Amino acid sequence: MLLELAIGDAYGAGFEYADEMIPENTLTHYVQHPRHQIRPGCYTDDTQMSLAIAETLVSEEPWTTLAVANRFVTAFKRDPREGYAHKFYDFLLQIEDGPDFLAKINVRSDKSGAAMRAAPIGVLATPEAVMEATTLQAAITHNTPDGINAACAAALMAHYFIYNLGSKLNLGEFIETYIPGYQWSQPWEGPVKTTGWICVKAALTAIARNHSLSGLLQDCIAFTGDVDTVAAIALAAASCSPEITQDLPQTLIDTLENQTYGKDYIIELDQKLMSLKATQHPS
Repeated sequence: MLLELAIGDAYGAGFEYADEMIPENTLTHYVQHPRHQIRPGCYTDDTQMSLAIAETLVSEEPWTTLAVANRFVTAFKRDPREGYAHKFYDFLLQIEDGPDFLAKINVRSDKSGAAMRAAPIGVLATPEAVMEATTLQAAITHNTPDGINAACAAALMAHYFIYNLGSKLNLGEFIETYIPGYQWSQPWEGPVKTTGWICVKAALTAIARNHSLSGLLQDCIAFTGDVDTVAAIALAAASCSPEITQDLPQTLIDTLENQTYGKDYIIELDQKLMSLKATQHPS
């Protein structure tokens, strides 16, 4: 899950709000964004914050707002990187620790930040447990109905596939039973804005109409707009689906960044995260 999330994020980073780059959407290599300084093959905040969520889960420490906030701060401070919204990046530079984060953060966003990092929570045993844990982490930064609901939907996508709860064509209807009001089963069309529920709906749309991770990744990018987030959400969930061929190009795997918290670290953490399934499986 985490490896595919990172690849979707890193690949999509070259195309985010850069329609002129769409002809380069060939999956043959990571591309340089025409205006951002993120190097090809490097992941962004989508992955870094997902790693923080996964690290909290595998640590088995109490799932509290302070524990999660501490992980957010630690993940950034040990490995500062571009990709965060400018104001949030500056905020992270200035704060010292989890308590400082919680005291100073503006929590009223409805954008995609809480959804982009929610997939690891899908490993929890039941939809109810997933929604409870996701709501807590989302409210730290996105304490709005749309921000929380988008995050819960993204986490439930992963949960649905991890526990093989049905066909991918029924995924939208499954989410509608827990989070009504968004018509998750109806396709998204057009460019993707930074609003969380739009990113999730685009990811659902791409999953429904693709049968391979490679096709899925290209389709996520083709939406245009906030495509790195769409790709991160979609690939994290779809990597757990038995209906989707796991065929990401080897070149994208090989050239994903591999510094201290790069590919090898992500693979190791991924294994620890997915091992929780055995202990979390519903009776």
